[in-house]
Amino acid sequence: MATEIASPHDIFPHIRIVMGMVIGLGVTRLLSGTAHIVQHPGQYRLYAVHLAWVASVLLMLVHFWWWEFGLYAIENWTFGKYLFIIFYAITLFLLCALLFPDSMLDYTGYEDYFYSRRAWFFGLLGATYLLDVVDTLLKGPEHFARFGNEYLIRTPVFVALCLVAILVRDRRFHIAFVAVALIYQISFILRLFDTIV
Repeated sequence: MATEIASPHDIFPHIRIVMGMVIGLGVTRLLSGTAHIVQHPGQYRLYAVHLAWVASVLLMLVHFWWWEFGLYAIENWTFGKYLFIIFYAITLFLLCALLFPDSMLDYTGYEDYFYSRRAWFFGLLGATYLLDVVDTLLKGPEHFARFGNEYLIRTPVFVALCLVAILVRDRRFHIAFVAVALIYQISFILRLFDTIV
């Protein structure tokens, strides 16, 4: 006769700790990169679009940690679900690593670096929007339905914008994209995630 090792509510904190370690590495990367800019402001030319994406990804990480409390409702944990959550967190960490590389020696500044790595950055960013759909479904149909049609429109629109960002280097597009993304992100959080339900 098989015995239950742990209840779902015992498993979740264990998973949350591993998620927290990965997300913590991402936050550390962004904060260290920002601190380096403050410490050595003249070392590399700054780029407003890059800095805006730094703010957006930092907000995304903080928000990820907040909304993942919804995983507490999952009754049946499997290794596949656990692996998915960790993969999602790793994807977010990689976004942070792309925003602040280990070395900038091959680049004239953050603008040069950002555009040279935009395919990787926006590829991963687009993947996070798709991963978010799976994550939302994991939390149950009621949780998914809570976001309504807006969620079903938002995801393909942002994935499409990421694909365009991979192909297009036009500064005006990238300024508009990051501005819209940040404004929408803040609005989405305040309207739908202000409290955990």
